[in-house]
Amino acid sequence: MRKVQLFDTTLRDGDQTPGVNFNIQEKVQIARQLERWGIDAIEAGFPVASPGDFEAVREIANSVEKMRVVGLARCQKKDIDRAYEALKGAKLPQIHVFIATSPVHMEYKLKMTPDEVLESIAEHVSYAKEKFELVQFSPEDATRTEPEFLRIAIQTAVDAGARIINIPDTVGYSNPNEYGAIFRKLKKEIVCDEEIIYSSHCHDDLGMATANALAAIENGASRVEGTVNGIGERAGNTALEEIALALYIRKDYYEAQTKIVLNETKKTSDLVSRLSGVAVPRNKAVVGSNAYAHESGIHQDGFLKNPNTYEIITPTLVGVSDSSLPLGKLSGRHAFKARLEKLGYTFPDEQIAKFFKSFKVLADKKREITDQDLIALIHGNQSENPEYTIGQLQLQYVSDGYQGAIATVNHGEVQVTDSAVGGGSIQAIYNTIDRIMKSHYKLTQYRIQAITGGEDAQAEVHVSIQNDDGQLMNGVGIDFDVLQASAKAYLEAVANLKAMEGNE
Repeated sequence: MRKVQLFDTTLRDGDQTPGVNFNIQEKVQIARQLERWGIDAIEAGFPVASPGDFEAVREIANSVEKMRVVGLARCQKKDIDRAYEALKGAKLPQIHVFIATSPVHMEYKLKMTPDEVLESIAEHVSYAKEKFELVQFSPEDATRTEPEFLRIAIQTAVDAGARIINIPDTVGYSNPNEYGAIFRKLKKEIVCDEEIIYSSHCHDDLGMATANALAAIENGASRVEGTVNGIGERAGNTALEEIALALYIRKDYYEAQTKIVLNETKKTSDLVSRLSGVAVPRNKAVVGSNAYAHESGIHQDGFLKNPNTYEIITPTLVGVSDSSLPLGKLSGRHAFKARLEKLGYTFPDEQIAKFFKSFKVLADKKREITDQDLIALIHGNQSENPEYTIGQLQLQYVSDGYQGAIATVNHGEVQVTDSAVGGGSIQAIYNTIDRIMKSHYKLTQYRIQAITGGEDAQAEVHVSIQNDDGQLMNGVGIDFDVLQASAKAYLEAVANLKAMEGNE
């Protein structure tokens, strides 16, 4: 069984998903979970892009131990220098240098001739090699690059010191036959005395990202780049959970394996979905809620006789469990802490005490506490601005279809109460929070979902807001009460966006 590395770019390409804006705390949290999941390398960000990206890459570099931490850089010395500074603390640093090579990109975006592009590759890969032991090179838009020029560009990068060659299907243009042939050709024609790792990076514009990545593996690629849940630019990227499960279930065919801890898959997917605000479609492969549901009578009959008739992936394989959590309002802190550890969470005693207090409040309202409830409780108590909290919240009918809201926001020792009206309950609450926070942002997304089934399910609300400069911020609120969850989500987004504006 040959080894296939998984390179996660959720925090770089995934962070470019329209409406997604991970903060530093969230990026570190995701990075640590990716390490538990078994990811080989993580593209932590684009250090030169912004101070926030630089700090996130540096924090991740200092927070993980087993994964290789990668910084993205254009073929520019300032990018490479910035990546070097951000990755100084990494145990396993790597740089990823790229430049476009397709005719349309060279002419219209770069305004460079092919010879100038080749000169830039030679100069900047060599420069990166002086600072990093391991250099990866990507010819952006490789699948629309003339084949002979692609070969020359890659040979130039290899001669300059690149030992990882990534082939980006930047706009999702290719198909499995064409994409696989690129890897076959390069492995045959590129000359180097050392081993070259070939990597895929596929977008899903035509729905073939996973198929193309698997074709690359069949034709010699030993690394796959992608994201959790397939998030990313436009239609997204290769979904790494699909690659991991495809190689495991069809190891008879691919004869390849990854380091992925499969039963951490659903937890990883849920975390990225919650923090990104991008819901996982119910029919999503591997991690969708319908992936292990059987409604057809014929299917149900066959499944009950033998699950293998209609289920090639068992739910427990990816960490999906329908078992409930036998904890309630009489449960003690020790049992609570033990259950968190079983779910993979370890915290200092002071944080356990905080979570346990919230657990007790929830247990008084809910008859049955599930694993999903506990996970939501943990994430619901990890706001980046915990000093801002919702206090009392009161709604009342005004007249002519309007609703009024009275809300209290706690900020340290200070409590501020105000009121406002709106066309509905949510609008009234948000107008009130705006008055208290002296903010005026545009609400671009509001989404609500139940964490578990049943009439006593907790509500999870996701909101996205935007300021006049086009900066986006997400907020998540979790509560037994829908209106309270909505208020928490909006307050978190407003507080974080104001904090980001104040730091600029």
